[in-house]
Amino acid sequence: MFRLITIAGRTAFEIGERYVDIATATSDASLSDPLVAVSRVDELHDAYAAAVASDMTTGLVRDVTLDAPVPTPRQVFGIGLNYREHARETGAELPPAPLTFTKYPSCITGPTSQIPLSGDRVDWEVELVVVIGRTTRHIPVASAWDCVAGVTLGQDISDRTVQRTGVPPQFGLGKSFENYGPTGPALVSLDAFSDLNNIALRCEVDGVEMQSSTTADLIFDVPTVIAYLSSIVTLYPGDLIFTGTPSGVGAARGEFLRPGSVLTSWAEGIGELRNPCVTGRGPLAVSN
Repeated sequence: MFRLITIAGRTAFEIGERYVDIATATSDASLSDPLVAVSRVDELHDAYAAAVASDMTTGLVRDVTLDAPVPTPRQVFGIGLNYREHARETGAELPPAPLTFTKYPSCITGPTSQIPLSGDRVDWEVELVVVIGRTTRHIPVASAWDCVAGVTLGQDISDRTVQRTGVPPQFGLGKSFENYGPTGPALVSLDAFSDLNNIALRCEVDGVEMQSSTTADLIFDVPTVIAYLSSIVTLYPGDLIFTGTPSGVGAARGEFLRPGSVLTSWAEGIGELRNPCVTGRGPLAVSN
């Protein structure tokens, strides 16, 4: 198993409280690039074991600011209404296929980044995020985990006003403001989990629990989502798939993020995001 983190654009292994620069540990400069590293997962397992055994140390995790594990993905997909309880709280019918939208890659940020709020209806959505590890097209459901480098934690921050503007609404921009895609703290290899279909997730705002569930409530599980997407588009190493959010979102509660709010997210086996909310800028006002 391994835990991959990214610091100042360079990949590292997280080993307890310390970290080891992967390129230094392997004497392979190309592995400093997160997109290269996630495409060579088999090598990472061996390199991590060697780093642990040799007691290598580059520094302490507490002394650095973590980037997103994959700061510059080529493609970022989101799956809407993919938890049964979340579909119930919205009053929506279960979708016939994964409801897919895009988050633009410029919104991806690290596990402690500030979230500049674009308006007064900005919502939280804690999610398991899948990181693709090899170029994939038309993969069967039964083999879909084989194309995954690992998983991480994400927040699909959503400006509900922008998301629902117009008929039909277009989700992408409302979910892609600056820093509306916190991810991290680490990309964790699949063998770290006893049950990949039952990973616990939780979300709090100012210490108050808003979401708590497990991926066992997914309508379309991860292999099905990957197989479905790959039947339409090519998936590339480093691509991110936000797999859906459990019940408890702000829109269902009539509550939204405010400047000064602290959004804390957690996933079993992955760790925690802690993102303070600040005043940001809304979209340009336009008229037809």
